[in-house]
Amino acid sequence: MQPERNGQDSQGDGAAGCALGGEVLLRVYLQSHEAVLISDADNRIVGINPAFTRMTGYSLAEALGRQPKMLASGQTPAAKYREMWLALKTQGCWQGEIWDRRKDGSVFPKWASISVIRNGLGVVVNYVATFTDISEHKEAADRLAHLAYHDPLTQLPNRLAFESQLDLALKGGGREGRQIALMLIDLDRFKNINDTLGHHVGDGLLKEVAVRLRESVRASDIVARLGGDEFIVVLPDIDGPLVAANVAGKVQRNLADSYRVGEHVLYATPSIGISIYPSDGGDSDVLLRNADAAMYHAKSAGRNNFQFYAASMNEAASARLQMENALRQAVSSITPEASQFSLHFQPQVDAASGRVIGLEALARWLHPTLGQVPPIDFITIAEETGLIQPLGDWIFWETCRQIRVFRQLGLLDVRVAINISAQQLRHESLPFVVLGALACYDLSVSDIELEITESTAMQNPERTRAILNALADRGIALSIDDFGTGYSSLAYLKHLPIRRLKLDRSFVKDIETDGNDAAICSATIALGHNLGLEVVAEGVETPAQRDFLARLGCDVLQGYLYSKPLPAAEIIAYLQAELALNG
Repeated sequence: MQPERNGQDSQGDGAAGCALGGEVLLRVYLQSHEAVLISDADNRIVGINPAFTRMTGYSLAEALGRQPKMLASGQTPAAKYREMWLALKTQGCWQGEIWDRRKDGSVFPKWASISVIRNGLGVVVNYVATFTDISEHKEAADRLAHLAYHDPLTQLPNRLAFESQLDLALKGGGREGRQIALMLIDLDRFKNINDTLGHHVGDGLLKEVAVRLRESVRASDIVARLGGDEFIVVLPDIDGPLVAANVAGKVQRNLADSYRVGEHVLYATPSIGISIYPSDGGDSDVLLRNADAAMYHAKSAGRNNFQFYAASMNEAASARLQMENALRQAVSSITPEASQFSLHFQPQVDAASGRVIGLEALARWLHPTLGQVPPIDFITIAEETGLIQPLGDWIFWETCRQIRVFRQLGLLDVRVAINISAQQLRHESLPFVVLGALACYDLSVSDIELEITESTAMQNPERTRAILNALADRGIALSIDDFGTGYSSLAYLKHLPIRRLKLDRSFVKDIETDGNDAAICSATIALGHNLGLEVVAEGVETPAQRDFLARLGCDVLQGYLYSKPLPAAEIIAYLQAELALNG
């Protein structure tokens, strides 16, 4: 078929009209957004529309008489063309994707539909091809595929991609008898960076960690981000655990170096758990679970180290899960009439006079089957699971109720210290909750003191300072607990509205024999006094410790030398006896 005309369209694009059966068809041909190419029986081009010129860069004059293979990019397999011609010969039509080359040399993918035109005798007279540039569609599809399998922040493979890659590695390892190491990596105290400096700084750190991880292993090793601050490394071919240990040591050293994120210099050490295929598991779920158990063992061993999986870790993890479930049930079933939790109170004694001037309220948990659970165990789990919020609320309200009982019994001059968790401190409504509870039990702000740990004070400093100021403005006494165990800035602490520092028991324990502990106690007491603060020493157990601290000028002492924490009935008897003795 020959072109009906060879003029230019209104935009100057080359076009050839063909005998298409009427003005309407001609307009469709000329104005279509799809490129149209018509060739004769020998597959020589006899007509193109303006969209063809816009898409390929070839005008009518440049295309006439040439074969469509002028567009071939060399990126479409020959088998695809053989399939196309076979379909045209047997079915009279074909559809598919082909990669073409424009006049300027750029390559693009197109979706083509080709039909065979025959005359009344069944002889081929023309081939008509329509096609569209699908570059944007493929790019969008590629982006979606990338997003589906990659972490958008670090560009590392995500959990979905990791699971697929690990399954392939395990199948290969099973066939060839290879050992495979799986390393689960968690950044230590990463949450503090997010809470203190903001998520944008935390995100910058995570991107730097991803780069260092990739640089620490071979190109054939798998590195992925599972979510949050958890990463995974798979070594798909190792000679033994020693190889995994060497790689883990390299990862540990590389990640522990300082990071520069914007104006901040940060440190983020890793805790690494390692499981080995096939000795520690035969499938991805078991290996990952065992690496997770090993990682928690690394954290409990002091962080910034790596640990291999051992069967005993599963037992420890199972016990922890049992305790977590029991804690959830106990917290959810607290009622005014019944609770597995109770409060004990430990006296605080004025170092100069020996009189009891305060109490610290401490939570205790008696479980029906687990028995008396140590506070260090259940408080830690409560903080990790978020249960500390409802448990802390109960502790606060129950303490206020008990103070009301003390007052009704004539015990008037004893202030009670209540520990406030980091989660409670994040709520801007905390001052109103505190004042509401005091009003409910007809108490005054002088009846209580709120304690926050040093590490809690350093989380999200601006919000913490604002909430503490709001509490102090209402007359509520505040103290810093466990002072000396965190990494706080004295320049920051001096701006907090606190009245007391509580010297941690770890420094008091060996004060008589350890020169460093004695120096720390002396310096802390002097620092507190210079800032106009009272200093309380916890963990006082011997007369020698008492006398040493008194000589240093410590204001208040607390510990087993005076009394262990006592339940409400016993602390009432203790206080009444002390009142009778001292008048």
